[in-house]
Amino acid sequence: MPFKIMSLTDAAAERITEIIEDSEKPVVGLRVGIKNAGCAGVSYTMDYVEAPIAGDDHVEDHGVHVWVDPKATMYLLGTVMDFEQSKMGSSFTFKNPNQTGACGCGESVTLAAADLKALAEARAGA
Repeated sequence: MPFKIMSLTDAAAERITEIIEDSEKPVVGLRVGIKNAGCAGVSYTMDYVEAPIAGDDHVEDHGVHVWVDPKATMYLLGTVMDFEQSKMGSSFTFKNPNQTGACGCGESVTLAAADLKALAEARAGA
């Protein structure tokens, strides 16, 4: 069984499905990546996918399609994407084992490339 780059919680899958259904354009899923931003280094990006981009990594989880920018793949391995709601608002969150730090305001994170050896060992022990 191949290793999934990232996975989705039920809440994230439900929200992505709502976004797709509410879109004014035909949308087949979301594209996740990272960009240089904020005081901690990078922030996550999300965009509509009208048509998959050649070379993107594809994840299908809970019937939802997510494409990952290949420049972000090594930083997102093992990530769980969630959607959280509170009295103050709602947002997608990323539980990323490659995160080594975050800024105080939560707008950016510090990521290290995934340790492929540790992932392989963890997978072999599972």
